[in-house]
Amino acid sequence: MGKFAPLLRSEAAGEAVPLNDFLFWGSLFQGLDRRGSFLQLQIRQMIVTAIEDGRLPLGVRMPSSRDLAALLKVSRNTIVIAYEQLVDQTFLVSRERSGYFVAGLPKQIGEARQPATEVYSRRWTERFALQPSAFRNIVKPLDWQTYPYPFIFGQFDPSLFPTNDWRESARAALSVPEINNWARDMIDGDDPALIEQLQRQVLPRRGIRARPDEIMITIGAQHALYLIAKLFVRPSTEVGMEDPGYPDARNIFGMMTSHVTPLRVDGEGLVPDDAFARCALAYVTASHQCPTAAAMSRERREEILKVAKERDIVLIEDDYESELIPEVSALPPLMSLDRNQSVLYVGSLSKALAPGLRLGYVVAPAPVIRELRALRRLMLRHPPLNNQRVAALFIGLGHYRSHLQQVGRVLLERARLLDELLPQALPTCRWSRGPGSTSYWITCPEGTDTTKLAEAARAEGVVIEPGDVFAMNPEATRHCFRLGFSSIRTDRIAAGIAKLGEVLARNG
Repeated sequence: MGKFAPLLRSEAAGEAVPLNDFLFWGSLFQGLDRRGSFLQLQIRQMIVTAIEDGRLPLGVRMPSSRDLAALLKVSRNTIVIAYEQLVDQTFLVSRERSGYFVAGLPKQIGEARQPATEVYSRRWTERFALQPSAFRNIVKPLDWQTYPYPFIFGQFDPSLFPTNDWRESARAALSVPEINNWARDMIDGDDPALIEQLQRQVLPRRGIRARPDEIMITIGAQHALYLIAKLFVRPSTEVGMEDPGYPDARNIFGMMTSHVTPLRVDGEGLVPDDAFARCALAYVTASHQCPTAAAMSRERREEILKVAKERDIVLIEDDYESELIPEVSALPPLMSLDRNQSVLYVGSLSKALAPGLRLGYVVAPAPVIRELRALRRLMLRHPPLNNQRVAALFIGLGHYRSHLQQVGRVLLERARLLDELLPQALPTCRWSRGPGSTSYWITCPEGTDTTKLAEAARAEGVVIEPGDVFAMNPEATRHCFRLGFSSIRTDRIAAGIAKLGEVLARNG
């Protein structure tokens, strides 16, 4: 261990570097994930970060490749490649028979700011036009993947991600001709290749036919909802919101109007009653109602479109989940049945692939898309074109279709397993899940506080989503919770549900 000590003297003016040899180098690479891929990239990034933030000053000699490889328990070749790449990037310099040294200019590190005082914080708070951090939102632990039983909705199971197919598409997007296609600024345009693939392979699966000027790419479905609300909602506009419903949509509408009307939901989803008929806009999740997962019948869809036409209501259809599980013949979305151009359709690639991709889209009449593009340009011009091109290649190469088939088989297996397990594990509860949905809406006995239940379950490694946040009146759904199964491995479901049943029995 002591052989690291001589390496920590800066050669700039012979100044000693105040570092504790072995302990220092160990702490520098503390976050290294030896089970992960791209060890060499991780090591390079850690060295660059340490140079940039001043932990590795100018002139410090790096450990030999042999010593560092032994310390990190990686191959010596991994260290050699990392060092040589950093030399090419001028972060390190190689000196014959001496080793590798930190190169570049010394960093001037400013003093850390002191935490803001309450008075200082209040000064800013008083200036805010609104305070979104105070909104009621769905809260999921950022480290949900560290829990053994994550029954949460909208996240992905890493074992199902099409890594090799996505990598092939990403490599293809990095060819010189492709870079020339996506590296330019499209102003308010989108990658025509992705628009074409949506037209050919994605939207037809949902029975939707659209022209290029009727489609716009967004950074996820939520971005689409914000743009639509900004374009259509005035302070006096009455917007109908399913209740219970998607909290972020409710918050978006609530920022722009004080007239957000709760709309009744039953076993078929949104009920087109008098409250619905009074709205100028209405938010609808027809495929699987959020959060109850109820699938809207064909008759109910036709009825909603009929009332929308008669009362001139604009329908915002959030087809957030589509039909990932091939259980029954998919019912057509509202837009595919619409003959009056009453529907603005919001879709996403996130649920099928990974939410971190942040790729969504809007399908709407051309005049609406034109204004949405102009509005989006003021916010961010357009979503990153490199991501759009990778997605276009992924779909165009046939990977999207085969991925959906694979995911569908796995999710159907999980759904059938849960159908068997829930009556045994949660005998005092009721639940619903429309065909094709990847979540259950669980109704516990009256008096159950699922917020407390969720806290107790997390202590046992089980993550669920309390139901109070979905309703305008939290008490209405405090005894409910959402149970997703897209993010948990199949082989962990039985143990997780059994543990959840034990927690409910103790805390119900």
